[in-house]
Amino acid sequence: PGIHYVIIYEQEGVYIHSSCGKTNDQDSLISGILRVLEKDAEVIVDWRPLDDALDSSSILYAGKDSSSVVEWTHTPKERVHRGSEHLNSYEAEWDMVNTVSFKKKPHTNGDAPSHRNGKSKWSFLFSLTDLKSIKQNKEGMGWSYLVFCLKDDVVLPALHFHHGDSKLLIESLEKYVVLCESPQDKRTLLVNFQNKSLSQSFENLLDEPAYGLIQKIKKDPYTATMVGFSKVTNYIFDSLRGSDPSTHQRPPSEMADFLSDAIPGLKINQQEEPGFEVITRIDLGERPVVQRKEPVSLEEWTKNIDSEGRILNVDNMKQMIFRGGLSHSLRKQAWKFLLGYFPWDSTKEERTQLQKQKTDEYFRMKLQWKSVSEEQEKRNSRLRDYRSLIEKDVNRTDRTNKFYEGQDNPGLILLHDILMTYCMYDFDLGYVQGMSDLLSPLLYVMENEVDAFWCFASYMDQMHQNFEEQMQGMKTQLIQLSTLLRLLDSGFCSYLESQDSGYLYFCFRWLLIRFKREFSFLDILRLWEVMWTDLPCKNFHLLLCCAILESEKQQIMEKHYGFNEILKHINELSMKIDVEDILCKAEAISLQMVQCKELPQAVCEILGLQGSDVTTPDSDTGDDENVGTTCHPSTFHSNTSPAPAASEAKDDRPAQMLVSQNASRLTPA
Repeated sequence: PGIHYVIIYEQEGVYIHSSCGKTNDQDSLISGILRVLEKDAEVIVDWRPLDDALDSSSILYAGKDSSSVVEWTHTPKERVHRGSEHLNSYEAEWDMVNTVSFKKKPHTNGDAPSHRNGKSKWSFLFSLTDLKSIKQNKEGMGWSYLVFCLKDDVVLPALHFHHGDSKLLIESLEKYVVLCESPQDKRTLLVNFQNKSLSQSFENLLDEPAYGLIQKIKKDPYTATMVGFSKVTNYIFDSLRGSDPSTHQRPPSEMADFLSDAIPGLKINQQEEPGFEVITRIDLGERPVVQRKEPVSLEEWTKNIDSEGRILNVDNMKQMIFRGGLSHSLRKQAWKFLLGYFPWDSTKEERTQLQKQKTDEYFRMKLQWKSVSEEQEKRNSRLRDYRSLIEKDVNRTDRTNKFYEGQDNPGLILLHDILMTYCMYDFDLGYVQGMSDLLSPLLYVMENEVDAFWCFASYMDQMHQNFEEQMQGMKTQLIQLSTLLRLLDSGFCSYLESQDSGYLYFCFRWLLIRFKREFSFLDILRLWEVMWTDLPCKNFHLLLCCAILESEKQQIMEKHYGFNEILKHINELSMKIDVEDILCKAEAISLQMVQCKELPQAVCEILGLQGSDVTTPDSDTGDDENVGTTCHPSTFHSNTSPAPAASEAKDDRPAQMLVSQNASRLTPA
């Protein structure tokens, strides 16, 4: 195959002033060629010595993920092209950017790589997305030079331009990134990974190689949302402003469009959007007040087991768990049933046999990746990438729980091993960042590698669509959430839309990993076990979102929060939400909807309520625009008392709202 790269910049006579020489002679200067290359929408900066006798096995590389670079290492000899194929070696070396393994060693800022041989020829390349800053020399201080600083303060050797200055290189890089002077040091240029052509429309911008938030969200929605949408929003504003004063007052609508295009298919709530039915505001009636109960105890659980170990009165047990959760001592048993690892009607003997079978199956899969040699893994880019992502995620596991304290904690090692084994179990999906968030509470409760794996595999069966490349599950849930919220409070929805927040992006993290980062570790155990009962309706987690948003409505609207403030406010709710209060509110909303006789068909299907034939309240007048649907109440019952309906119902003024017909036909994640 041909070479698929374009040389954007090339300059000979670019030297590294090596410190390995004992005296200041020619041996301490390494002449090389510097190139900027573009390949497949990626830009690479590459420097190598001008020496035909160079042994390519000594080439040094910086990985794309600079956070893992703690020591430079050599490229394996068998992966290097030589001789007349020198130019073709770029293709192999490009692929090597992600294949380098790194030894754990503290990296001192400013240290150059050390070599036993003082005449070693150095070479490096890195992706432009890894560049953090560029330090320039003082004017009038001899040859011009540049120092590249990568993320996590990994510093490359200074490059000295003996045959010209460095301005052409800077100009070449500015085609792809915005370079701004550091307020602390004018010699340092800080990198913003955003296309320089700010005057283009965002739509055109997304079609070009963009090195900013959009690529992060498309390729890694977990990272883009885990760091907090408030930071993300400020980043958008800052990167778009750059150094051009004309861009300082860009309207929030453009920022919202910029975000919305990250997940195509989410442009909803528009009057001209096809596939929406216009219906009159529905009176949902009074909302009941719901009381939570005590957690199910081990004694109550044991009373519902027959002599052979079968669980009796399963529906009643699920309702008890829904209303109160489980005592912690019971979770290790009950979660296996709730997640589908154990069938509810299985006997104790059947479960023992199942565990033996699943144990054998698990360790066979674990052996598959454990037996892969280092050389084999270098030739398997997918497995290599999975391992890299897993190690990164495991290292940022929430350490507030003692089970995961310390770098060499056995819990962290088991997290790694289970996730690697899952890649063997579902190699097509493999590992996507965020999955470790779903596993860590399961391993904490099970305290057993095999049981935790199979519970995780069952949970992933439910969550699979959240992590698929096209993010169809996320699109579906955000559309469905918008439909439910509009029914509950069209006024609040209209306000959010007026602030370019109608796409509900601030709920993305909630949905992606089921509120894992919004509640404390112990609260998430309670929340998940309640959701796993599948009561009181389908997609109950969307009603939890509605309950949280409704609780924050007053502050958002009274303080006139705009686009940026809404994202910041929602992000800062993390660890401040009362889990029992939100469970009560969400259950009350579900009961309110169940009791309503004229729910839109889309809402009935989202919640899994059985709908009768479509009814037309005004059919006697021939008015068939206001279409509603009667939904039969579910079998769920709750001890409740009526409360005033949502503020929405108090307003008798006629109003219209849009409910997506398409939303009901999408498959929920």
